[in-house]
Amino acid sequence: MNSQFKKGVLEMIVLVSVGKRDMYGYELVEEVSKVIDVKEGTIYPLLKRMTNENYFETYLKESTEGPPRKYYHITAGGILQKERLVKDWQEFQSKVSIFLQEEGKA
Repeated sequence: MNSQFKKGVLEMIVLVSVGKRDMYGYELVEEVSKVIDVKEGTIYPLLKRMTNENYFETYLKESTEGPPRKYYHITAGGILQKERLVKDWQEFQSKVSIFLQEEGKA
């Protein structure tokens, strides 16, 4: 998949994923990787930026498999941003699809 396509939808996919349930970083990498191929080195800086932008709150939760894990919880601001991005994506995807269908008729 084109890296620019991935970059354009990554924030939306992360917001939608954490909007379903609180997640810790590696768990989120696995969830996002179901949709697009992504590495930990891409997700963690994004999570830090989005937390700084108040889209997420974090908390620590004990783990039976090692040290406590940092979980991400979507905020009201994150929900609004998610809704904006999903709306923009749906509009964009629709317009591109229509364009491509018209191209096939030419």
